[in-house]
Amino acid sequence: MRSSEIAVVGSLNLDITVRVDRLPEVGETVLGSGHETDTGGKGGNQAVAAARLGRKTAMIGAVGRDDAGERLLAALLGTGVNTMTVQRLIEHPTGLALITVDGLARNTIVVDPGANGALTPERIEALLPVVESAKVVLLQLEVPLETVAAAVAAAQGTVILNPAPARFIDPLTLSKVDVLVPNETEAGVMAGVPTPGTVDEVIAAASAIEGPGAVIVTMGSQGAVVVEGSSFAHVPAPAVQAIDPTAAGDSFCAGLADGLVRGLSLVDAAEWAVLCGSVTVTRRGAQSSLPTREDVESMEGSG
Repeated sequence: MRSSEIAVVGSLNLDITVRVDRLPEVGETVLGSGHETDTGGKGGNQAVAAARLGRKTAMIGAVGRDDAGERLLAALLGTGVNTMTVQRLIEHPTGLALITVDGLARNTIVVDPGANGALTPERIEALLPVVESAKVVLLQLEVPLETVAAAVAAAQGTVILNPAPARFIDPLTLSKVDVLVPNETEAGVMAGVPTPGTVDEVIAAASAIEGPGAVIVTMGSQGAVVVEGSSFAHVPAPAVQAIDPTAAGDSFCAGLADGLVRGLSLVDAAEWAVLCGSVTVTRRGAQSSLPTREDVESMEGSG
């Protein structure tokens, strides 16, 4: 099994996205103005994004033995991601994400885990050497928490955890995370405070999260905040015409991993990651919106 610079442990979903003028209220039906399907899942998005940035990437995950699973595997292979570590489960369907995006580029997402929920520690035990040998291990929370904990414990390189969706994380696992990457909502949940809205509030929330070596909070159009020990930095985002925020956070995480593999400082890697996310929001879809290194360098050069 070939070695990889980045090992992604996480989810693989088929995304169905509907465009709406506004997000519906509870119990309300609104008419859409178009829809599309795309390959996604936070794990899959991050793996494809890392590969498009030029990194040797392995995806550890699970899909069903169905058409959606075949489509996801083909998308990973098409970008050069190592799929030998993706399991195909006959007893579970491939994960599904239902996404609505409004005219202000805001979205809501509902995920049915499917095969992702069956990615148990026992299923990844034989794959842990891939995790151990990776320079960066990238994880999210759309697979069982026990599996996340097993991968974090096995990792020898830098561990980046994107705590989405926000869930309780065992303090021992959190203490082994080098960089935690929540958005504002997730940072608020983990810090036990209301969702922060300003940079100062984000810094305070990130500082209150105990365990990880550093916390980087993504703030959409406001960029990101890096908190490491007693030091912090605000990384602003370039002004862009946002169309769809889907996968922007995943693009950020992959950009951060790419920067750390290249030996950048945490703040410099976050600056690169912000550019990756900024390119993504200017495009529709999940994996179809993810940038290449040339795309990001072009935005970097125009800034």
